[in-house]
Amino acid sequence: MLLNKEVYPAYRQFPERVLQFGEGNFLRCFVDWMFNELNKKTDFNGSVVVVQPIDKGMVQMLNDQDGLYTLYMRGLKDGVALSTHETINIISRGINAYEDFAGYLATAEIPTMRFVISNTTEAGIAYDDNDTPGATPPNSYPAKLAVWLHHRFNHFNGDVTKGMHIIPCELIDKNADHLKEYILKLSAKWGYSAAFVTWLNEACTFSNTLVDRIVPGYPRERIAEITAELGYEDRQVVEGEHFHLWVIQANEELEKELPFPSIGLDVLYVKDITPYKTRKVRILNGAHTALVPVAYLYGIDTVRESVEHPVVGKFLNDAIFEEIIPTLDLSKEELEKFANEVLDRFRNPFIKHLLMSISLNSWAKFETRVLPSILEYIKRKNAVPQRLSFSLAATIAFYKGKRGEADIALNDDAALIALLNDAWSKYDGTDASLKAVVTEVLAYDKNWKFDLNTVAGLNDAVTNHLTNIVNKGMQAALEGLV
Repeated sequence: MLLNKEVYPAYRQFPERVLQFGEGNFLRCFVDWMFNELNKKTDFNGSVVVVQPIDKGMVQMLNDQDGLYTLYMRGLKDGVALSTHETINIISRGINAYEDFAGYLATAEIPTMRFVISNTTEAGIAYDDNDTPGATPPNSYPAKLAVWLHHRFNHFNGDVTKGMHIIPCELIDKNADHLKEYILKLSAKWGYSAAFVTWLNEACTFSNTLVDRIVPGYPRERIAEITAELGYEDRQVVEGEHFHLWVIQANEELEKELPFPSIGLDVLYVKDITPYKTRKVRILNGAHTALVPVAYLYGIDTVRESVEHPVVGKFLNDAIFEEIIPTLDLSKEELEKFANEVLDRFRNPFIKHLLMSISLNSWAKFETRVLPSILEYIKRKNAVPQRLSFSLAATIAFYKGKRGEADIALNDDAALIALLNDAWSKYDGTDASLKAVVTEVLAYDKNWKFDLNTVAGLNDAVTNHLTNIVNKGMQAALEGLV
């Protein structure tokens, strides 16, 4: 028996208030769950119409289940391993704009429509000069939305009360700014009226966002167990962690209409999203990147094992609290709270996060996620951070391509792998040749944007750490450090 409104007696229909581009796991585990919470705990009284943003998708599967699906949240909550599940009753229907473009446009005529949500992947918010307003549908997401907004403007004769709050969730910097830029560019190219542009600027809002929740997705490996537990089949089950954070750069009006914080959800309405983005990149992503080569060469394979290890875990903890947090500008209390939540997420007993899966493109990740903390630490403390510089040395050792006698499957830019191969080929067992390896890597300004050998003390620190790693082995070198 398939999950649908006949199977779920508590099923309810609500006015359609949200247009959502994307039917994938993340939005259903994150935004749709939050709207579901609003319905349960406030007078929001709304539902979501899901638009399939590409030709191939899953809206038919959603419609087969009357928009219903089961959300499992699994992980550590207040230090305790907890798995919960609930039926999400927020999606009214799904529309495939490639098969029913008229139906898609008709949603612009719904008076109660107020919010646009999207997650069309990082490539989704892009300008396509080949898009035309007469296409059914246009190719790009910005063009699809531009046509929809123009239809709504015309249908309601420019009524300013029928403007939309547009809240993209794509993982790109200034996502809403770029989306609005492309819509305005298309509007000019297509000859849309000045009145429409004024309506777009004055009646609609575009909010940059930062989203954060680990969503492994459809639990294929344990679906038989889930079906037995639920007593029916659900082809749209989604899993995620308990942790969630949505930072929205918006005015007070949006917070009044979507009062997520008032019901205990971790949603922040802020004037500037930048420090929160920096916090996430430096602490969460930076910790991952700094950890991988150290833990893997130590002989560990997963994130959870690393965090729980007495030596590797202490290294990571000290790197975050003593070297990354001091370089950030939010309050110490707020940063430490976030960092402890990150470490709990790393300890999630329900997720097996392999270190090698994080090692992809380690050099580019190090440049964006860890190097800024190193440089800011040096600037503020007039000293080289020892754990983060140790991680840089460990990354150089990792790209030697060996863990003991086993080969490491390096996955990175071909030019970088060639550079490391060349540098290590010159190593002759002497400390002087190790320093030459470090010097050559730090000089690769194509990755670093400048020659890191010019940073006072960095070459010496990395060389010292690499010498210890090579001569003593990772375990002894790390234990000597921590």
